Amino acid sequence: MVGGYSYALSSFNRATQARRQPGSAYKPFVYAAALEGDFTPASIVLDAPISFPGGPGGRAWTPQNYSRQFYGPQTLRRGLELSRNVMTVRLAQAVGMKNVVDLSKKMGVVDDMSPNLAMSLGAGETTPYRITAAYAAFVNGGRRVDPYLIELAQDRNGQTIHRADRRQCRDCGRGFSGQESPRLQDRGTQVIDPITAYQMTSMLEGVIQRGTGARARSLGPWVGGKTGTTNEYRSAWFVGFSADIVVGVFVGFDDNRSLGGGEAGASTAVPIFIDFMEDALKERPARPFVKPKNAIFRTVNGIEEAFRPGTERQLREEAPPPAQPEGPQNYYDVIRREQEVRSQTPTPTAPPPVAPPPPKKEPAEDLSGLY
Repeated sequence: MVGGYSYALSSFNRATQARRQPGSAYKPFVYAAALEGDFTPASIVLDAPISFPGGPGGRAWTPQNYSRQFYGPQTLRRGLELSRNVMTVRLAQAVGMKNVVDLSKKMGVVDDMSPNLAMSLGAGETTPYRITAAYAAFVNGGRRVDPYLIELAQDRNGQTIHRADRRQCRDCGRGFSGQESPRLQDRGTQVIDPITAYQMTSMLEGVIQRGTGARARSLGPWVGGKTGTTNEYRSAWFVGFSADIVVGVFVGFDDNRSLGGGEAGASTAVPIFIDFMEDALKERPARPFVKPKNAIFRTVNGIEEAFRPGTERQLREEAPPPAQPEGPQNYYDVIRREQEVRSQTPTPTAPPPVAPPPPKKEPAEDLSGLY
């Protein structure tokens, strides 16, 4: 743990004491709440303008994507990979902010939070310590494990006076005669479904492979995480992980002033994460995340997705799109072709089916903006 760059100048521990808005680093908990319900990584949410009336005399709230553009129907996976603000708000509205807040409290991100839709974009406050510990539940199969700073303490005689891990190992004292090795009981409290946890690790791995965390792609596969940036570039975040290590990076001033234009999580916090993980992965190389039992796997647009039994039926497999010379270029193509299949036998008086216009092209600089 690093709480600052100089204890002599300040004993304030930013890791455990600095309460800051996490920005888009909070979004995974909105998506996890959705996956705990009827949503899947392949569910479609509309990325289109939306506005909410203000209170008496107040202004309406109209959330915007950083690019000030909208991209039409998108999957949950794509929305998280590219940190779509409007999609996240729509998703939180569909799931219910009370459910999002309840899940956030169970996972330890916050003790309490107003069930306001603006909170879905990370307008609440937490500490780097708490949000990093909450991400660990995704890697731990949905179990919340509270971190500790001191693992073991012994006196001068070798007697243990403190041990953080108090799990009991039954049968550890038995003689070995070829039987299966005893295993320690899993620590922690189950707070989300193991399939939800795996879906989140897979989607957050996509953030690095295809999204806002692309700078960390040099670390290789089986590494995931999420960028975060707050208004006026006051705080930059990246919380990332492998199967064995979870790391939270926060960059900001004690007086909460701006870091400067363009100092976003992708450009400020991600490089710190990369430097740390390059050394950490030498000792504990990245490995595939453990697939949960009972999950059903389907390939959607070239990506293997995990589904809770029954939710995979949401995929429309009974009417495959007609063969094309090339595969779909994006998720929007899949939706458009599905509409074409449904309209391929129009009535004699019906006009010919018209495919919807393609979405606006995403600017390349979109990946280094406010997330």
